Amino acid sequence: IDTLFDLITYTILLPVTQNVTWISFNFKTLLTWSPKPTNYSYTVEFSQRGQNRERTPLCIQTSNTECDLTTAVSNLKGKYIAEVQSEPVRGVSSDLTEFPHTASNWFCPFNDTIIGRPEFKIAVNEDQRTITVHVKDIETALLNGQKQRQSIRDIFKDDLQYKVYYRKAKSSGKKDKVSMSSTIELTGLDKGVSYCINVQAYIPSRSVGKQYGELSHVQCSPEEHKSIFDEYSLAVIASAILVIVVIISVVIAVILVCCKRQQRAKKRGTERVPLKGV
Repeated sequence: IDTLFDLITYTILLPVTQNVTWISFNFKTLLTWSPKPTNYSYTVEFSQRGQNRERTPLCIQTSNTECDLTTAVSNLKGKYIAEVQSEPVRGVSSDLTEFPHTASNWFCPFNDTIIGRPEFKIAVNEDQRTITVHVKDIETALLNGQKQRQSIRDIFKDDLQYKVYYRKAKSSGKKDKVSMSSTIELTGLDKGVSYCINVQAYIPSRSVGKQYGELSHVQCSPEEHKSIFDEYSLAVIASAILVIVVIISVVIAVILVCCKRQQRAKKRGTERVPLKGV
């Protein structure tokens, strides 16, 4: 009876964990859950498929609702599952042989981490018909042997591509180009026209829905101020000048005709006035 009473008591005091979720951004990987504990604690256990369960020291009988497993899930292409169990706080014993626990979904860092928005610079070539996009490979939360941060290029290697979207600044029509390089050339553009550009990481080896990273902020190339000779051909300019000359000539001719008519009318009026007697 006492054992049964203890079981019921701890089942009430130790609620089942909810919303056990993997959150991974640029390979910074957290396990999160709820609710916030009051008079109990949480312990996290995780394992790679086919291997034994492990614990990380910072996530044993903790009052937190997240656990940093960035370095624990070191096999980036491995599949991991985690459990969060409710336990008494440190220093409190229990007769329970199994605590309430909740398991997460399976998680693979290589396939599931969210890739952030990249930064890039643009350069307009001298011919003004080509724009070169220089993308900076995003740094991740992972370190290499020299304790330097690895980039997504270091991890994904040839799996990493970039998709560039570009359009005229004064148009809504959009084009795109995919490149395996971090340097992308956009050719065949209209000379001197401003183009607006977005970039995002593209990993085609991933499942649909997880292939694209976050879309970058927009950058627009400067618009060149064109001379009249760049805007129009010589034939068009010559035709415009000819039309202007003709219009001016017609105006002058009309003015001259009107002046002559006024002079003739004035002369006729003078001749019709009778002479006064002496």
